[in-house]
Amino acid sequence: MLEPIALPLDLPELAVDLSGGLVRRSVHPSGLRVLTEFMPGARSAAIGFWVGVGSRDEQSERGDAPGSLGSTHFLEHLLFKGTPTRDAYSIATSFDRIGAEHNALTAKEYTCYYAKVRDADLEGAVTVLADMVANSVLDPEEFENERGVILEEIAMAADDLTDVANERFFEEVMGDHPLGRPIGGSPETINQAQRGDVDRHYRDQYDPSTLVVTAAGAVDHDKLLEQVLTALNFSPEERWHTDRTATPVRRELRTDLTAIPHRDSEAARVAVTERPSEQINLMIGTPGLRSGDPRRFAFGIMNAVLGGGMSSRLFQEIREKRGLAYTAYSFGASYSDAGLFGMYAGTAPEKAAEVVELSRIELQKIADSGITEEEHERALGQIAGSTALALEDSDTRMGRLARSELGSGELFDLDTSLERFRAVTAEDIRSIAAELAAAPTTVVAVGDTSRSTLSATE
Repeated sequence: MLEPIALPLDLPELAVDLSGGLVRRSVHPSGLRVLTEFMPGARSAAIGFWVGVGSRDEQSERGDAPGSLGSTHFLEHLLFKGTPTRDAYSIATSFDRIGAEHNALTAKEYTCYYAKVRDADLEGAVTVLADMVANSVLDPEEFENERGVILEEIAMAADDLTDVANERFFEEVMGDHPLGRPIGGSPETINQAQRGDVDRHYRDQYDPSTLVVTAAGAVDHDKLLEQVLTALNFSPEERWHTDRTATPVRRELRTDLTAIPHRDSEAARVAVTERPSEQINLMIGTPGLRSGDPRRFAFGIMNAVLGGGMSSRLFQEIREKRGLAYTAYSFGASYSDAGLFGMYAGTAPEKAAEVVELSRIELQKIADSGITEEEHERALGQIAGSTALALEDSDTRMGRLARSELGSGELFDLDTSLERFRAVTAEDIRSIAAELAAAPTTVVAVGDTSRSTLSATE
């Protein structure tokens, strides 16, 4: 069987052909890691500066010091707002004058600042991104401005009932685990945030040992490495100087593995959030698989059959046969030490209880009887096709490099990944469905629940 490419932290250099492109990796003595994938024929490149710190790494208390809840997302905003040599307008115009696509994202286990540019403009993007990540001044006036912007962003999400259901679902399934907290923080944590706390979080968590730079497309590895090192060495902050020696940080080496506690009760918990609406947004699920679980390939096939497309069982039973929802699907979210499995549908309040029951039934059918051979083959084709299409995009390849480096330390190319999916047996699929079906279920309902037959339980 084909093996994934190992990314050991003590290997200074690596070069390998992968899915039609040359992948190279350098681990610098400072702890900085740079990974590139050259894509023949490309005239652009996607580049990301990834910091292995996410919302789950924030602390509610730091001994006698205030906590840092909300700081990760606050930093995502503030790093666009100025350095000693560039103000916010200069950063914006640096990208706009070259037609770059640029932005940032905060996740539960990492933060990324990225751009997609013409090959001729890659060095300029590196210079600006490095300046932002290493030299942000966290200007007090900009801090207060962004407090308002983030509160508006949270308010906007609060008006999207699907977003509300998703946040509530994580909160209910994950409980007190840090993964249960909202990525963007809450109005309370953002209002309470102090510049000094965010600055402390920035200085504690951002340095070369936690930084991974990845690029895919028309990129020369040696040139990019030199450009990144040069840009970081311009920093007046000593912690960014790459003549220092440090051990690279990977999440499994710095996180205490803490499983999501299962509830003692086997009864379903129903958590309702009352909102005026024409539909109830439903999330039904349980704790799931961590990212490194070898059963994730069996889960992928099971999930595709259960709720992965218009031919899936949930879509066919809930929408096509009964007309109870516009859409219905299943999903999984996996992290270094925990995961989550869920099923979603938006339906009329009067039909909510029926949709919840149908969702449970379809999962239980796979747990009891597995899937058909035709469904198995269709799922394999769906996974192969969607993965191959995604890898046509340099953004996807750039992100794949980073997540492999920051997470498992293994890089799967398309052929290796598909071989793992093809090795999954019918019993593997039935077994993972049975485990999920047997776990205590959480149901989250957001909308006009007063018109439904769902009842909240504490």
